[in-house]
Amino acid sequence: MTMQFSDRVQRVEPSATLAIGNKANELEASGVDVVDLSVGEPDFPTPDNVVEAAKRALDDGHTGYTSSNGIPALREAVAGRLRWYGLEYDPDNVVITPGAKQALFEVVQALVDDGDEVVLIDPSWVSYPAQGKLAGGSLTRVSTAEYDFQLEPALDQLNDAISDETRLLLLNSPNNPTGAVYSDAALEGVRDLAIDHDVTVISDEIYKEITYDGLATSIAGMDGMFDRTVTVNGFSKAYSMTGWRLGYFAGPEDLVAQAGKLHSHSVSCATNFVQHAAVEAIENTDAAIEEMVEAFEGRRDLLIDLLADHGVEVPAPDGAFYLMIPVDEDDSAWAENVIEEAHVATVPGSAFGAPGYARISYAASTERIREGVRRLAENGYLE
Repeated sequence: MTMQFSDRVQRVEPSATLAIGNKANELEASGVDVVDLSVGEPDFPTPDNVVEAAKRALDDGHTGYTSSNGIPALREAVAGRLRWYGLEYDPDNVVITPGAKQALFEVVQALVDDGDEVVLIDPSWVSYPAQGKLAGGSLTRVSTAEYDFQLEPALDQLNDAISDETRLLLLNSPNNPTGAVYSDAALEGVRDLAIDHDVTVISDEIYKEITYDGLATSIAGMDGMFDRTVTVNGFSKAYSMTGWRLGYFAGPEDLVAQAGKLHSHSVSCATNFVQHAAVEAIENTDAAIEEMVEAFEGRRDLLIDLLADHGVEVPAPDGAFYLMIPVDEDDSAWAENVIEEAHVATVPGSAFGAPGYARISYAASTERIREGVRRLAENGYLE
């Protein structure tokens, strides 16, 4: 028998970030010491109080199904956190999901039909185009690479890209893979275009609390945007809970109802005891977040200085824990050679819509960052 596969699944490629991670794991399993600067997760443990809250929830028997949209206590806590961001969502506007990636998937599927135009601001996270394609969307991409990855100078190009045929714009600030935090002026430009052309915006704010110069602005809080924005966030980055798989989206009630149907028929609900631990995370980990962000800022500065010592000048990211470096035109071959020869894992920029660059994560110790740059320079990859 020859198995036939759907067109939608054949539209997408495997995740490039996961592929690099798999390669690093294979080399390490064979005894090679790999400096992994490709990882998209904090290298800090989940705060102890959150772990203890999960244990208590298990001991208290919170191991069954919850309501599909999430336990009331967590939706209340999320709504409270969003109000702290300046967003007046009620708990009924919130759906708890197994990871922010699942939240994005459900929302894109609920909003995009075959042939609908989806606009991406590049560089953009690897799963955005895949999710747009899986929904049958037609992708239009706007690059910020020539502007040091800032959106404001690229607003003219964005204006040219968005039309009355545009259904959805995906926005990610702080940005993966660049660490850029978009200015209020840039977001105001997006706001004006979204209103003029009746476009829905998904604002992926998973790195919102990992910033180095004040909290990033949420576009849903701007005039005219609350009812046309879906805010997505989660617990993986700020709370160092990647493996716990918990996220959420918040939006208008009609969106919650429609995306909620997909949610109920796919994952049913997020894990019960993890949701209880997440309440603790929201309410009692601000100090741990501040400590982690301070450490990331120091590593960012170290990495920028080390690269500059080898003649590589890069703009300082204002958020997240990544930066982009210029490499060979064939960045995929560059990344493959680097991991094979220098045993340093990075991610090619073409995976994010930014050919000629590579993403480096500084979610690693200062010692490993120093060693990674040393290996890159020693093997001629920073020339």
